[in-house]
Amino acid sequence: MHRFLALALFLFAASLVTASTNASAAEVVHFQCKEWKAKHIHDAKKADTIAATLKKLGCEVKKEQHNGHMDVKYRCPKERTLPVKTHAEAVKWEKWFKEFGFKVYHTH
Repeated sequence: MHRFLALALFLFAASLVTASTNASAAEVVHFQCKEWKAKHIHDAKKADTIAATLKKLGCEVKKEQHNGHMDVKYRCPKERTLPVKTHAEAVKWEKWFKEFGFKVYHTH
């Protein structure tokens, strides 16, 4: 669980850095999630971090609390892009997006 939170925090921080480096991106991650998806999360901080990351990436996000956990619901109907500096970073983002049910690929 801590590893997941650490990854989410890293991804959020990376999104802040990469947002201002569009001109120097070596690769671009393309992502889309047409239908609403949901993650059931029991840690409020983790839910907030994931929701903030998804919003920063341009996704629609809703949070609902019930039965002792938080549902983070999200979708991204239009394909979006995320410029990254390295192939390794592109692969990490691809893995993260796939875990959240996104259609994803990257280009060089």
